Amino acid sequence: MPVTWLVRKEREESALSTSVLISGGAGFIGSALSNRLVQAGYDVAVMDVLHPQVHARGRDIDLPPSVRLFTGDVTHAPDWDAVLRLFEPSQVVHLAAETGTAQSLSEATRHGSVNVVGTTQLLDALSRAAFVPDQLVLASSRAVYGEGAWQSGAEVFYPRPRSHAQLLAGQWDPKGPTGEPSEPLASCASRTEPRPTNIYAGTKLAQEHLLASWAAAHDTNLSVLRLQNVYGPGQSLTNSYTGIVTLFARLAREKQSLEVYEDGRIVRDFVFIDDVVDALFAAVHTPAVERRTLDIGSGTATTIHELARKVADICAAPEPTVVGKFRDGDVRAASCDVEPAIEQLAWSPKWTLEDGLHALLEWIDKDCPNRF
Repeated sequence: MPVTWLVRKEREESALSTSVLISGGAGFIGSALSNRLVQAGYDVAVMDVLHPQVHARGRDIDLPPSVRLFTGDVTHAPDWDAVLRLFEPSQVVHLAAETGTAQSLSEATRHGSVNVVGTTQLLDALSRAAFVPDQLVLASSRAVYGEGAWQSGAEVFYPRPRSHAQLLAGQWDPKGPTGEPSEPLASCASRTEPRPTNIYAGTKLAQEHLLASWAAAHDTNLSVLRLQNVYGPGQSLTNSYTGIVTLFARLAREKQSLEVYEDGRIVRDFVFIDDVVDALFAAVHTPAVERRTLDIGSGTATTIHELARKVADICAAPEPTVVGKFRDGDVRAASCDVEPAIEQLAWSPKWTLEDGLHALLEWIDKDCPNRF
């Protein structure tokens, strides 16, 4: 019998059957998930490099006292080895990643190193330790779909990434195969092909492939959750790559007019942090029996202009301004079909955008009014 199976058998017979290691676990999503897992009785450890882009000076680390925090770099093999010598997880939740879409175009090596090499270092460390977790859980991204599938008439097609020249000319929406107007379709892992349009997205899809290959070779389980745009209390207020919702909340709170890119009709699915944590918890609490890839969002498509107006109304800020600016590598529309996740995880999104925005702004006013 292989050594890996001996290690797994010994662990299954021990009290560590509910132990979870979260990479990047001191961040926005990881800290919220840690709290949820501890409340449910899990033994949790966190590995995090505490990067200043996320953990700016004055930002507290919000982890329960029982959580073991290992300060380590996922790209550094000795850090992984040290963690696995001290903590044997029944499951690994891999959150550690560089997330800037535009940033990835100018810092490709950084994104490739953390997202791709960081994942291979995790797998190599597990192999060196002769240790196979019961399940790997990956927080992937809606970015892997790129522009996703669009429909023109009865035809479904996949548009090419929008070029810099197209964006400069204000050609925002992809055209159908013969130049006719088209509409975006909600992405679904079971039917939408991944076609990344930026470097960050490519690294996230690479993570999926790497973990799937290792999990299959070691007969262990894998859950991949492709997250839409996550927002909510606890998100960094100083990281410019953190997300449009928090940026709008900061600016509107200061009574600034919000700038809306392109023609304002960019589409996104904004999902509240509590719903994302519920989904990740469900994936941990009910491990996959075969590889599963699910989309996690609110299930509602919202334009950036609609978002800006809602935030401005709540804050009594000026009317948002459509400015025609754009970001290379950005996609026109991204939303998802959450029905498979509802069915397979016994989970459902509970937060409306309006309720989530109020919760975010209340948190900013109460817990960090001067942290800008």
